[in-house]
Amino acid sequence: MLKEAIYHRPKNNFAYAYDEQTIHIRIRAKKGDLTKVELIYGDPYVWKNGTWQRDIMTMHLAGSDGLFDYWFAEIKPPFRRLRYGFKCMSEIEETYYTERGFQEKEPSRIDSYFCFPFLNAVDVFKAPEWVKNTIWYQIFPERFENGDPQLNPLGTLPWGGKPSPQNYFGGDIQGIINRLDYLDELGINGIYLTPIFKAETNHKYDTTDYMELDPQFGDKKSFAELVEQCHKRGIRVMLDAVFNHSGASFAPFKDVIKNGERSDYKDWFHIRKFPLIEEGQLNYDTFAFAEVMPKLNTENPEVKDYLIKVAKYWVEEFGIDGWRLDVANEVDHQFWREFRQAVHSIKPDVYILGEIWHDAMPWLQGDQFDAVMNYRFTNAVLDFFAKEKTTKSEFEQEITHVLQSYPESVNEVAFNLLGSHDTERILSIAEDNKENLLHMFLFQLSFPGSPCIYYGDEIGMTGGNDPGCRKCMIWEEGRQDRGLLKNVQELIKLRKQVPLFGNDGAFQWTNLHPDIISYTKTSSDEQLLIMINRGTEPLKVTVPNDFYGQRDIWDQEQLSDHTTIEGKGFKLLYRKTKMVPVN
Repeated sequence: MLKEAIYHRPKNNFAYAYDEQTIHIRIRAKKGDLTKVELIYGDPYVWKNGTWQRDIMTMHLAGSDGLFDYWFAEIKPPFRRLRYGFKCMSEIEETYYTERGFQEKEPSRIDSYFCFPFLNAVDVFKAPEWVKNTIWYQIFPERFENGDPQLNPLGTLPWGGKPSPQNYFGGDIQGIINRLDYLDELGINGIYLTPIFKAETNHKYDTTDYMELDPQFGDKKSFAELVEQCHKRGIRVMLDAVFNHSGASFAPFKDVIKNGERSDYKDWFHIRKFPLIEEGQLNYDTFAFAEVMPKLNTENPEVKDYLIKVAKYWVEEFGIDGWRLDVANEVDHQFWREFRQAVHSIKPDVYILGEIWHDAMPWLQGDQFDAVMNYRFTNAVLDFFAKEKTTKSEFEQEITHVLQSYPESVNEVAFNLLGSHDTERILSIAEDNKENLLHMFLFQLSFPGSPCIYYGDEIGMTGGNDPGCRKCMIWEEGRQDRGLLKNVQELIKLRKQVPLFGNDGAFQWTNLHPDIISYTKTSSDEQLLIMINRGTEPLKVTVPNDFYGQRDIWDQEQLSDHTTIEGKGFKLLYRKTKMVPVN
């Protein structure tokens, strides 16, 4: 037994309150090392004849990544307090693991055990419930649809031309309103708009006025109509806030440029010294090294008050449902805590999504964000399905690692995207292989979390990195892949009509064939088995006994004890059951 690999911490993803009655416990061990783990647990104040009264529960092996196994247990302590430890067993050894390390015998002293002092309701991670059932659609407004040519900026090009970082095609809010029927038919029920506030670029990540829409997109009346029309259709609206930095034409920064050290706004930014630029070097912090994007000092009370006023205004005045926060990991944690409290004081179920590309546990403890843009999921899916550069085992291990990095309550609302305005188009990454693209949509839409489709991916649009990924939306049906669109519509319909296909049920890998990706989603009375053949050759698979005679809910084929999955094919088997779900 490799004791050095055994790890637990009574916090974060290893011990957390799943809801107001339930505590989840995880422990990590070397992959394949332990054969059984028992959780020893009890209320710290329940004693009998001088002996602490504890119970024992066998933990479940929830998954494995490249190096570790993760064991899991769910407990509902009657008094919401817990002391606990672990009995770890291998084929040749057993040991007790507690807060004081490893011991040969079960400790008799209660202060040796890990402590979950009390399950306070206010500490439970609570994301908006509606997010679990939301399928997002990301829109880059300048390139989605030109609905009002009178708003076109000077020099606007004909729709569909080659995009560049500087050119304009006239996409606007009215264009989005005009295409709500399309979005409705696709089946999405949430739209995420990249920035729409006044700015000097086509991407609008250089805000000059946080309280005004960019005139190219329309006015507040048109935006209010968009939100109203979306809400009538059951579609939520999320805006993009750039609070890490502003644009160079933001009034406070223009004042700093004009007045230098005499400016009342010099402390709104991170200025090391004056002049701001000296011998070609910037003397102030920016996003990356972009001279036109000065970094805001969110520790400054005036800056904090201003930005929080902005956040509250768009929720209160227009009823938006979410904020996506740009470069969120470079802003101080305290600002985000106060941001969350302020926004939720206006509308308690606003979804708060941070742009963080790496492990984000420090931001996902219930006091800051509800989710982050799950690029770790994105990269795993692209590497396996689009690039075909990882093996089945490597893919399963990476997805397991992502799932085990966070509490289940976080995974249920994770923002799972395949592509965005910051990445190459997924069909281009897949080298125009639309079968692989469909597999990506299938996995994304059947995975726990809140999936997001980048505009145009559902009709097979291509493009390299920025600006190639920001082409004008193709609206001529003859240039759209209508077959792909229909398949994506059907997958979205399945996610809505079969809860197990979406966020319900426990996700678990199965191993039915060395070259077939297969996994189950299991609840108390039903189970779904998904099998995907990434290869080009047909493969025969033995169908688990429980699924004999069940129909494929994709093509309605009835399966017996064996089935053949064609090259690039998949099977979706559903059955009713009375089995207890494995947590």
